[in-house]
Amino acid sequence: MQLKATARAHPIQGLVKYHGMRDPELRLPYHDSISVCTAPSNTTTTVAFDDSLTEDQLVIDGEPVSGRAAERVTSVVDHVRELASIETPVRFESESSFPTNIGFGSSSSGFAAAAMALSTAAELDLSRAEISTIARRGSSSAARAVTGGFSQLYAGLNDADCHAEQLDSVLEDELRIIGCEVPAYKETEEAHKEAADSHMFEARMAHIHEQIVTMRDGLRRGDFDAVFELAEHDSLSLAATTMTGPAGWVYWQPTTLAIFETVRSLRDDGVPAYFSTDTGASVYVNTTAAHVDTVESALSEHAPTRRWQVGGPAKILDSSQALF
Repeated sequence: MQLKATARAHPIQGLVKYHGMRDPELRLPYHDSISVCTAPSNTTTTVAFDDSLTEDQLVIDGEPVSGRAAERVTSVVDHVRELASIETPVRFESESSFPTNIGFGSSSSGFAAAAMALSTAAELDLSRAEISTIARRGSSSAARAVTGGFSQLYAGLNDADCHAEQLDSVLEDELRIIGCEVPAYKETEEAHKEAADSHMFEARMAHIHEQIVTMRDGLRRGDFDAVFELAEHDSLSLAATTMTGPAGWVYWQPTTLAIFETVRSLRDDGVPAYFSTDTGASVYVNTTAAHVDTVESALSEHAPTRRWQVGGPAKILDSSQALF
């Protein structure tokens, strides 16, 4: 017996980002979060439950997976097997079209594509919200990559509550995102583990709920400046919490700060541009279709750039696009 499926998902840029987890195993965050998917960057994953195998075979970007990465993938695979009441070993292969582990959300697209492919191969009849809870076990951000576009992940203590939902916004057509690649080592999981130990964490929790409702309102109204100014300030808040944890993680590099200053100079000149960072040194710069050429030209002096627009939900691909 072989049950097989291939899926593709886009990574996310956090707009109001989650930080820290109340349950590391189920990856339940302390509070809601909102993001936007960035296309055309994507991760493609093919899985096959194959009873001719004696054990799981896990490959990411051409390399066998081991250690903590394998544990995270296996946690998602095992949950799908439990839901489908099967014990069949799986062959799992995944490839991303963009650099991973530099702050561009590769775990979000990776686990979203995995959840989509696994649930389909296992013949589970699930809603997209339910699939988002499977992806969340690998990465909380992946839940929002399943639903795509602008999406919100609701905090909760179980799968019924802690799932993702897409948010409608006219900004989908207008938004352009320049990704500035600033490679630097990062430890996202370690930062999440110690988030609550920062003296800034309670201050962040005190205002995060207002951030969420303000972001939702801005997206609903299509207010570009309100939405992305808020995303910029949330990036600074997240960094403050991360830097004041026990390990004192500082992800930004000199190039990161130079990009911030360039964005502010563009804004002083009347160009709508706002920076945003997740955990890492790389920078997202949010602008409009009318100004994207100007913004990318200015940023390309500092780092290699990628141009994105809003990406849709994770999807199943035709068998002809399978990785094996």
